[in-house]
Amino acid sequence: MIIVMRPGATPEEIQHICEKVKELGLTPHVSRGVERTIIGVIGEEEKIRVQPLEAYPGVENVVPILRPYKLASRDFKPEPTEFEMKNGVTVGGQKVVVMAGPCSVEGREMLFEVAREVRASGAAFLRGGAFKPRTSPYSFQGLGEEGLKYLREAADEFGLLVVTETMDTRTVELVSRYADMLQIGARNMQNFDLLKEVGMSKKPVLLKRGLSATIQELLLSAEYLLSKGNFKVVLCERGIRTFETATRNTIDINAVPVIKRETHLPVIVDPSHGTGKWEYVIPVARAAIAAGADGIMVELHPNPESAMSDGPQSLLPKKFRELMQQIRPIAQAVGREL
Repeated sequence: MIIVMRPGATPEEIQHICEKVKELGLTPHVSRGVERTIIGVIGEEEKIRVQPLEAYPGVENVVPILRPYKLASRDFKPEPTEFEMKNGVTVGGQKVVVMAGPCSVEGREMLFEVAREVRASGAAFLRGGAFKPRTSPYSFQGLGEEGLKYLREAADEFGLLVVTETMDTRTVELVSRYADMLQIGARNMQNFDLLKEVGMSKKPVLLKRGLSATIQELLLSAEYLLSKGNFKVVLCERGIRTFETATRNTIDINAVPVIKRETHLPVIVDPSHGTGKWEYVIPVARAAIAAGADGIMVELHPNPESAMSDGPQSLLPKKFRELMQQIRPIAQAVGREL
């Protein structure tokens, strides 16, 4: 449930409610909005329903949250979540964020070449996998910490932020030392131990939708992160598995407005994994921005033919520049910036 405080509620009144919630063995989560402060209560709600909370000083209303995801819901936080990162980048705000880079970090020279292009085109994040979850155990698995070092060096050189995947609870601390945002890939969306570990790290998180996951399942996975006190979470629609074989996956453009109605968390779209073919990346990126996405994530490689993973869906630098040029007026048309 959520406890809605009056507009003039004092810090002492808010603290008093939080202490009462803790006394009952429940967990309070405070969300300070523009006009009101809301306290979300997580745990066995029966313990607090018998309490006359409306009689407490500063309390305006007590509302049960019917959705299974409590902290991720719009009931808990009506305003869209925005959070600031370094380099003046705000995620979830007026400006659409773009994350770009190779699927896998293959070497220092190639990564610096890509980072230079990412920066020149106006993107904010350098993406790339140092640890790669591959369907085949014989495929390239990534460079590990060496790849993380290359990501950090290239990002610092060109004033970018690093987003990269952590696949295991044992690597969260290591990846956190190099990354600005931790990515949880589609195959790990319901790896609940990993979600809890990343939530406790308090690092910003990019959570990708699972291959066959519903929107509710995605939001419940996000709830694991939020329940550990980490509210810097971005959701990513990256295509789901359907009967269609013309593309690698099926991008669920519907998911963008649905997610933004259900949750306050930012949502981005990955048209590279969603389509699996570079020819479709730009059109789907345009559609994503038009649908209200807060950003896009695309794969960029200077020589896709020699890429160690996902070459067919990677854009050449020239095509990436074209993508940035095409989505800019669309962002402006829907009241955003790029």
